[in-house]
Amino acid sequence: MYPTTLTQIARANPFSAPLFTLQKVEEPLQSHKGQRSRRLAAAATVDEGDSCEFGSQKYFILCGFGGILSCGTTHTAVVPLDLVKCRMQVNPDKYKSIGNGFAVTVREDGVRGLAKGWAPTFIGYSMQGLCKFGFYEVFKILYSDLLGEENTYLWRTSLYLAASASAEFFADIALAPMEAAKVRIQTQPGYANTLRECAPKMYAEEGLWAFYKGVAPLWMRQIPYTMMKFACFERTVEMLYKYVVPKPRSECTKPEQLVVTFTAGYIAGVFCAIVSHPADSVVSVLNKEKGSTAMQVLKRLGPKGVWKGLIARIIMIGTLTALQWFIYDSVKVYFRLPRPPPPEMPESLKKKLGLTE
Repeated sequence: MYPTTLTQIARANPFSAPLFTLQKVEEPLQSHKGQRSRRLAAAATVDEGDSCEFGSQKYFILCGFGGILSCGTTHTAVVPLDLVKCRMQVNPDKYKSIGNGFAVTVREDGVRGLAKGWAPTFIGYSMQGLCKFGFYEVFKILYSDLLGEENTYLWRTSLYLAASASAEFFADIALAPMEAAKVRIQTQPGYANTLRECAPKMYAEEGLWAFYKGVAPLWMRQIPYTMMKFACFERTVEMLYKYVVPKPRSECTKPEQLVVTFTAGYIAGVFCAIVSHPADSVVSVLNKEKGSTAMQVLKRLGPKGVWKGLIARIIMIGTLTALQWFIYDSVKVYFRLPRPPPPEMPESLKKKLGLTE
C-alpha cells in the first residue's frame, strides 16, 4: 500500500503529476450492467446503441461536423453583440456602453448594420469549430493512449489542457483570415460592407499578410480560452454529476444530461471570457489598423484599456460556450455517437492505492 499522503495528492490535485511511478497491471475488464466500461481511451468495440466505434474515422468526422454546427451557428447568432463589443474596444469614446453602442450603431447604420460581418463570422468560426472539436477528440485519445489508462486518470486535467491547446493551434490558422475581414467590416465604417468587397481590398493593400498578421494574437486569445473551455467544462461536468445531480449519469435521461452539459458550458464560458479578453482587445485593434504590431497595440491600450468591453464579452461568451456544448452534445446524441461518462479511477489503480480489498 502507498503512503496516505501520496494517496491524498493523487485524489485531490488534478493539475500535478503523481509523485510516484505506477507500474502497469493487467486487469480483466469489469462489466457494468452488462456493458463494457468506457474511459478516455478508445473503445475496441461498438457498444449497443452506438452508431460507430469510439475513436473511429466516422466518430472523428461527425465530431468535426458537430463542431461546425456548434461554433458557426452560435457565433453568427451573436454578431450584433460582437459588433458592439469590437467597436467599444477600438473606439471607447464613441461607444461608451453596450446599450449606447447598440443605439449609436442603429442610429448610424440602421438595424441591418447590426449584422455587419455575419458572412466571415459564419465561415471562419465554422472552420474553427471543425478543427477545435474534431482535433480535440483526436488529441485527447492520442495523448491518453500515450499516457496509459492509470496515468490518464491521474493526469486527466493536464490531458484536457494539452489536447485543447493542440487543437486550437490549428483551429486559429483556419480562423485568422475570416476574423481579420470581420473586424475590418465591423470597426471601419465605409471600408466594406460585405466579405466580397472586403477580402480583395485587404489583399490589394497588404497582400496575404493582411489575413494572417493577427494569427499570433489569436493564439494568445484563443489557446488560453480553449484550454479553459475544455478543461473547465470536463471537470465541471464531473463535479456536477458527483455533487449536484441526485442520480448517476447512467440513470439520467438524454434531456437531463443535456441540461448538465448546458450548465457546465456556461460556467466554463464565464472563465473563458475573463482569461482571453485582453488578447481579444489587442486582436480587435490590430485588425483595424494598418502596420501596427501586437506589442505596440498592447502598450497603447494599457492595463485598463485591454479590459474594455469585458461585461459584453462575458455575456456573449458565457451564452455562446453553453450553446456550443449543448449543440455539440446534441449532435452526438442525434447521430448516436459514443458519449463516455465522466472518468472513474481504474480498478488497477484503486488496488495500488489500497482503496479496494
